[in-house]
Amino acid sequence: MFDGNWRSAVNHVLDPVGAVAYRIGINANAVTMFGLVLSAAAAVFIGRGALIMGLVFLILAGFCDALDGPIAKACGTSSVRGAFFDSVSDRASDAMLFAGVAWHLDAVEPGRIFMLPVVLMAVAMLVSYQRAKAESLGLDAKGGLMERAERFVVLGAGLAFNFMLIPVLWVMLGLTGATALYRFIKVWSQAPASSSV
Repeated sequence: MFDGNWRSAVNHVLDPVGAVAYRIGINANAVTMFGLVLSAAAAVFIGRGALIMGLVFLILAGFCDALDGPIAKACGTSSVRGAFFDSVSDRASDAMLFAGVAWHLDAVEPGRIFMLPVVLMAVAMLVSYQRAKAESLGLDAKGGLMERAERFVVLGAGLAFNFMLIPVLWVMLGLTGATALYRFIKVWSQAPASSSV
């Protein structure tokens, strides 16, 4: 949803910031790596119950994630290698954040509710995989109600108001599942049923 509706507006703001960062010598891959470190720190804070600190580091990691592309564009170094590194770091960041939430819930909640973020992580990875596989086949799998940017925002709300964390995770799971289904149907409808050899 973010990609379709807000990406150009955000890029309009961040592209000049990326240009300034490039001029002062900041490298896009370094920003990606720093964002990964910030995500790891956010996961540790969340796991240890310091949810507000986790939120602060989540926001900083999100800023790095949004900025590395404009920096690469400004310095003319956008590359397959950089895109691959960015995509892999996004998946690693997601995994760490959901693991941090699971760690936190295991410590403070009874039963097996700590599995909720684990299931959410699996469905989120499916959403990302669908896009990657579709694009490798020359098809389009973008779109849906709960893409990565939306997950950052909604998780941030759950961290800010921790009494809402579990309901927020359930909402995320439902919307992420709906996104996975939407992408499956979208790609299925584009793909030919058979191909001639």
